[in-house]
Amino acid sequence: MATGHTALGSTALGATGYPRRRAGSRWRTAIGLGALAEVAVFVLVAGQIGVAWTILLTVATSALGGALLARQGTRALGELRERAQGRRPAGRALGDAGLAAAGALLMVLPGFLGDLLGLVCVLPGTRRLPRALIARGIARRVPDRWLGPVRVRATRAEPVDGTRYPGPAAPGGPRVIEGEIAP
Repeated sequence: MATGHTALGSTALGATGYPRRRAGSRWRTAIGLGALAEVAVFVLVAGQIGVAWTILLTVATSALGGALLARQGTRALGELRERAQGRRPAGRALGDAGLAAAGALLMVLPGFLGDLLGLVCVLPGTRRLPRALIARGIARRVPDRWLGPVRVRATRAEPVDGTRYPGPAAPGGPRVIEGEIAP
């Protein structure tokens, strides 16, 4: 890996020769844009219903988030305790408990967009969406060697030159195998 020297020290260079961005800077950017969006939505809502009602609504959603955090946390701990006593794997129950806790925490924090995201994480019917997004994000970062075997079912085999041969094996030369990956 090539390194470049800057005024602040050495940084890792990507394949393009430009410094690679760190994940921390992406998070800071996302949090900053989220805070800016929250302020914009707060101002828009305050312009529509008034400042006092907007503050009251923010306090109410924070109180609801606190109640949900306590309720969901107690429920999740109880379910995890039952699974541990029954020697069953936590699996999805642990993920749901984490999503419910994160959603309730988002609702405790002031802001309407955070409340909306928190509600999506807390409600059991809508929890599939954040679970799928998180799973896809994690799957992109997992090395291929950790994923295990891949099973392939072949549907047709023919030589590279395009001529077809009867039977399972074509005589000589490389073959093109069309197929689909089966789970």
